[in-house]
Order: sequence, then C-alpha cells, then structure tokens
Amino acid sequence: MPEKRASFADDLILALRFYSRLPTGGRPFEPPDLNRIAYALPLAGLVIGIGPVLLAIALHLLHVPGIVAAAVGVAAMIAVTGGMADDAIADAADGLAGGTTPERRLEIMKDSRHGTYGVAALALYIIVRVGAFAEIAAGNVIAAGAIWLAATLIARPAALWLSHALPPARRDGASAGAGRVQARPLVFGAGLSALLALVVAGPFTSLVAIIVALVVAALIAWGWSRLCQRLVGGQTGDLIGAVQALIEVGVLVMLSIFA
Repeated sequence: MPEKRASFADDLILALRFYSRLPTGGRPFEPPDLNRIAYALPLAGLVIGIGPVLLAIALHLLHVPGIVAAAVGVAAMIAVTGGMADDAIADAADGLAGGTTPERRLEIMKDSRHGTYGVAALALYIIVRVGAFAEIAAGNVIAAGAIWLAATLIARPAALWLSHALPPARRDGASAGAGRVQARPLVFGAGLSALLALVVAGPFTSLVAIIVALVVAALIAWGWSRLCQRLVGGQTGDLIGAVQALIEVGVLVMLSIFA
C-alpha cells in the first residue's frame, strides 16, 4: 500500500517544532523536512509571532515606555523561538568574518561560543527590532506590532531560498538532515506569507511599501546566497537562520519608512 501522506496539521506541528519552543502536544517525533515545513510556515509564522507582538502592544497600551515594551516583546520572541535566528546570526558573523578558509569558517560556526563579530551582530539585530518597534509605536502601537509581525512572516520563508539555491556545506549539519527545499513548496510558502503580510501590515503602510519590502527581501536572500557560495561553498542551518534575521531587519526598516 502507498504510504499515507502527512496532513497539514502534521506539517504545522513539524514547522512549530522546528522554528519554536511552543508546546505541540504528544504527537510522535518526526525528523525535520523543510519541504513539508515550507507549506505550513505561513500559519506557523503567525502562531509563533502573534504572542510576543501582542505582549509588546499590551505593555505599551498600559503606558510602559515604548522602548521597554519593545525590549520585552523581543525577549518574548527569543523565548518562543529559542533564539534560533539570534544564535544563527551570531554564529554566521563569527564564522564568515573570522575564518580565512571555507573549512575554518564552518568550524567556527559550529562552535557554540560567540566572538566579537557574533556579539556585535546579535546586539545590532536586537537593537534594530527594539528601536523600530519603539519608534513606530510612538505614533501608532498597533501599526508597530503589525509591521513587526509582517516582517517575521516574510523573513522565514524567504530565508529558505538559501536551502533551495545551495547544497549543504557539510554532510552532518541540521540543514543537510532537513533536506533541500523544492521550488513548489518554497513559492507556495513565500507567496502565502507575503499575502498575509499585506493583510497584516497593509492598512498601516501601503501596497507599494509591501512590494518594496519584498524586493528588499529577495535581494538580501540572493546576495546572501552568493556570499555563502563564495565563502563556504554552500549553506548551513546557521546561514539560513542568519539570512532570516537579515531579511527581517531589512523588511522592518523598509516598512518603517512607509509607516
């Protein structure tokens, strides 16, 4: 008999387990499969992002200073995601900037300790998110939350371009085990996430702003893939997580301009 295809609910659980630390019930463990995850990522992104965003909004409405509300929201996002992108951008910065050969760069990225480049990259990633939310919230806190949520919705599926475009740089990494994303699930996930981002942030920006942000996301993904190809000859989980962080920041900044 042909093997029964997993349901969307199974794919959603797989995506939530891969990208977050949220409770997902007692379903049996399944190894990550980025093709299945890509299909469920738009909804998973909403589930992952909505709590921290609403927390930051609620604190601001309770007259907590905007920068403090934003910092708590970002801290909650780190807790929900397990700091996946935060750790990845730190590891990637250390490896790509600190190594002189592909082998040495991969070795540094695998090291759990962070150096100067990694700490600086992580600090900047946090600062931009906190600053952007606080700045927009000074005018409209709902707009701030919507724009931040939209940026995360765009960033996760767009980052999977790296898995589609490049082979794994090492055979034993998490990315190699999760498989390479094919075109169909990649386009589906990215397209639906972009539509959701338009619904969420469109009322506070514009269609033009969303289009510009999507172009920026595509350029960052393409440029990062070229850099990874040149420096390490492929992709890793850290490099995918790092470009997710870069795309989130790029989209957040662009949408902030139009807010």
